[in-house]
Amino acid sequence: MIFRRLLGFMMGCFGYAGKPTEPKIESKAVVDDQPVVTSPRVRLSDGRFLAYRERGVPKIKSSYRIIIVHGFGSSKDMSFMASDELLDELGVYLLIYDRAGYGESDHNPKRTLKSEASDIEELADLMQLGPKYYVIGVSLGCYPAWSCLKRIPNRLAGVALVVPFVNYKWRSLPNNLTRDDYRKQLCQWVIWITRHARGLLHWWLTQSIFPSASVLDQNPQFFCEKDLEVLKNTPGYQLFTQDGLRSRKVFDSLCRDCNVAFGKWDFDPLELSNPYPKNESSVHIWQGYKDKVVPVELQRHVWERLPWIRYHEVPDGGHLLVYDTAVCEAILRSLLLGEDPLLYRPKLDS
Repeated sequence: MIFRRLLGFMMGCFGYAGKPTEPKIESKAVVDDQPVVTSPRVRLSDGRFLAYRERGVPKIKSSYRIIIVHGFGSSKDMSFMASDELLDELGVYLLIYDRAGYGESDHNPKRTLKSEASDIEELADLMQLGPKYYVIGVSLGCYPAWSCLKRIPNRLAGVALVVPFVNYKWRSLPNNLTRDDYRKQLCQWVIWITRHARGLLHWWLTQSIFPSASVLDQNPQFFCEKDLEVLKNTPGYQLFTQDGLRSRKVFDSLCRDCNVAFGKWDFDPLELSNPYPKNESSVHIWQGYKDKVVPVELQRHVWERLPWIRYHEVPDGGHLLVYDTAVCEAILRSLLLGEDPLLYRPKLDS
């Protein structure tokens, strides 16, 4: 059924994110069918609140400060399986926030590529991360990271794009790479149905015969064997239960996220020039060779077009790389220390 294929592809993009003043913290209950807020939040200049959680060493003692941007249908509670021991060893402070409309963050009905980058920059300033900080984007959460590279490269100490999705509307993406890719058609359907038949989609996902949060379980069309092992041990994210999707605000926010991510952009990442010609910062892509959500051929093309990006490939990895401790720790070591493990160098055909 087309709805199942659409939701399957959409869910495949989650990544399953003077004297200085203290940031304003909000902890009041949220009304209008939203959950009670229990996490710290900062208030942005437009009045919206972003919720966040912190991990690693205390910020004041940290050597590296990193913002993690979660993907579709995820939240600040996403997994990033680097060990506490490594975070302590390197002096890493992680700030993981709920993007607009997710978890305990307010919705942004005016969400755009620009607003996603602005949210990150303002969050960093409110949390006093300093003039430069690192950003790690995961899956669909990479479009805010691309926007940061376009708009605020001077604020970035480094960027890691982990299994970044590829927008088939990027104008310089060659047709011979995408012509027979079924994902391209699914992306077109995602845009059409979330714009023109949103009410019908909402009804179908919340009607009584729909199996809650199980549309992807053991589905080899969207996940490789290693991903399926992760899914077996990972409960479905709460937004994708019928109760979670029944909230029209949650559902509409997810649709807006898809529309921005898969819609027409105001720039083409494949046409970006190197923002760091003196190697003052670095940009990395981490891709699973067996990823069925974002094919490796597309990611290699991105690397070919942008040779200033450091490309890493996990031989047996799929889309859920952030659930692999070894990979997460390699991501941190490459981003922060410049390491380039032989294991994750792409094995290109001769």
